[in-house]
Amino acid sequence: MSGLTIRNLSTGYLPQRPCVRDVDLRVEEGTITCLLGPNGAGKTTLLLSLAGLLPRFGGEVIVDGLDVVAGRPRDAVRSGMVLVPDDRALFRELSTTDNVRLAVRDRRRRSGAVDEVLEYFPALEKRLRVAAGRLSGGEQQMLAIARAILQRPKVLLIDELSMGLAPVIVDEILSVLRRLVEDRGMSVLLVEQHVRLALDVADRAAVLVHGSVVLSEAAATLAADPGRIEHAYMGSGPDIDGEGKRTAVGA
Repeated sequence: MSGLTIRNLSTGYLPQRPCVRDVDLRVEEGTITCLLGPNGAGKTTLLLSLAGLLPRFGGEVIVDGLDVVAGRPRDAVRSGMVLVPDDRALFRELSTTDNVRLAVRDRRRRSGAVDEVLEYFPALEKRLRVAAGRLSGGEQQMLAIARAILQRPKVLLIDELSMGLAPVIVDEILSVLRRLVEDRGMSVLLVEQHVRLALDVADRAAVLVHGSVVLSEAAATLAADPGRIEHAYMGSGPDIDGEGKRTAVGA
């Protein structure tokens, strides 16, 4: 089974009070799933758990048919999952070039790493000698994603891609993300607040409310009926997921 499979996952900071409960989610190989939801819904918590940075209190995470050991970041990376966190995790005092090269463990690949990045993010070419901390927000996000793809992920986790960025820049980065998925066949789980742009680029969308998935559907279907997302956010009643099952919104 290719891609990412999440089964009955519960996670958080205290076992007796999980922030995320009984989540089932599937991200097919070569597709993008956007994870939507109000602030505090547990989206970042879910990504941190998938990346091994928070414990699991129950459930399974499977990448390409293999179980991923819970709570071990190194095992998550070895399984092929790479996280782009909301703070982008760049070496701010180092140049763009140094940030790129440090993302590649195999020294034989380092010489070609910059060219690989510029193939997708040509805007960084004039910024290669600039410290990462002096890049614009959009350039920093490009660099963060570039560092992640250099690790050859099977599953790319991106938290709050649009945070602090103008919609036109977000649209540009999302277009590159779609190209990366098509070129490399990886699976992407994208946490995003900008609903319209996320639905435009994604294949599927899921809405997380109070730590539970309350809606899961093809992105195009939800884009055509945005009221269903508003309905799910507000937690005003049951909804129907993509398999025709009734889901308790706001549970």
